[in-house]
Amino acid sequence: MTNLPVAIIGAGPVGLAAAAHLLERGERPVLFEAGNSVGASVLDWGHVRMFSPWEFNLDEASVRLLEGSGWEMPPFDELPTGAELVARYLRPLAELPAMRAVIRTGARVVGVSRRQRDKVKDFGREQAPFQLHVHFADGAEALVEARAVIDASGAWRQLNPMGANGLPAIGEAALRHRIAYGMPDVKGNDRGRYAGARVMVAGSGHSAINVLLDLIDLRGDYPATEIVWVMRGDNLQKVYGGGEADALAARGQLGTRIKAAVDAGALQIVAPLSIIEVETMDDGLCIRGDAYGDVQGYYADELIVCTGARPDLAMLRELRLDLDPAVEATRSLAPLIDPNLHSCGTVRPHGEAELRQPEKDFYIIGMKSYGRAPTFLMATGYEQARSVVAGLCGDWEAARDVRLNLPETGVCVTDYGLEGTCCAPAAAAQPALLALGEIPIATGEFGGQSVQVERCCC
Repeated sequence: MTNLPVAIIGAGPVGLAAAAHLLERGERPVLFEAGNSVGASVLDWGHVRMFSPWEFNLDEASVRLLEGSGWEMPPFDELPTGAELVARYLRPLAELPAMRAVIRTGARVVGVSRRQRDKVKDFGREQAPFQLHVHFADGAEALVEARAVIDASGAWRQLNPMGANGLPAIGEAALRHRIAYGMPDVKGNDRGRYAGARVMVAGSGHSAINVLLDLIDLRGDYPATEIVWVMRGDNLQKVYGGGEADALAARGQLGTRIKAAVDAGALQIVAPLSIIEVETMDDGLCIRGDAYGDVQGYYADELIVCTGARPDLAMLRELRLDLDPAVEATRSLAPLIDPNLHSCGTVRPHGEAELRQPEKDFYIIGMKSYGRAPTFLMATGYEQARSVVAGLCGDWEAARDVRLNLPETGVCVTDYGLEGTCCAPAAAAQPALLALGEIPIATGEFGGQSVQVERCCC
């Protein structure tokens, strides 16, 4: 086992960080990436500018490797796009000789197990090496053995359907070729598809808001473009977020901009509406949904679904996992990130201990570690990678010393009327609440409402 590498699945920011930490400790990783380049999933949203500046998007071990190569550090306060993150950071990192030697692109891991042991077999399980079933782009297959496995494959390639029940709406699977998911480049490569069309956007998160704002910009050149925004809920204050009080200014500006667009009548809002069926109608689509028991239908030329993502757990079926039944994160991590409780993304320091699985030396890190919770931050993934690698190398003191370099925190307000709001004014009034870790619960007035201040958030 000691002669085998540590296998990493996914060459995104967090997977590359795990490889950098392993190399720094003298270990031998092997990194499998299904795409044809590092950061392949990031490039899917390469046109989108991130909320967080470079300061919070760089892993320390990766930077240490890069510094010896003449790499130029980006300005800490600059907000990169996804494409810039890849071009200015991930690719230079992957092209370092030490990293290039361990990265295998065009290599999709379709299953992980133990040598000669399926999920049920107990005898000698922890002494048996892992086996990764890998499909390569040239059609070849292989079983690759490893002493440990870190799954950093993310969730972006497993986007949620638009059914409010978590299942595809009726007709959605058959019409998937007519529907766009995620964040299409509506002002760039995809502008011909949406210019002058009646476009419906389903979703209420930041991805949906980004797409809507791009469509509004597109309409400046193509005035015939119509925009319809469909949401399952109708709490627009929650959707707008913290505005100027948001610890990440760019994220707060999104909410401010979309609120101004709604107030100006720049788009039609259909809310609440739970989509239950989609079918073709003339040259477009008919979308039907339930609004308080009343089924309503709407026509659109194009439909964009921005309803988040979920982890792909199929390739891990032969491993012993202990996941929260709702969030699909580890049971230790789930209470810290459950969107039912922490709608504005509470982030507490966590690492190897919270990510540990019953399957010894197997870890899920990065966005996939958050399961279905939509509140993942890249800086969190980097600290996960550092802590897990320390544990795999036997440095348990470093594994337990988990810290997060995050933007200045605000105070989460979880009263239903203000859910999702980060309230700097309330924090200023009660600075003691800003300490991470043991945070007291308090109640008070904010915005004329009685609220419960639960804990810090980023």
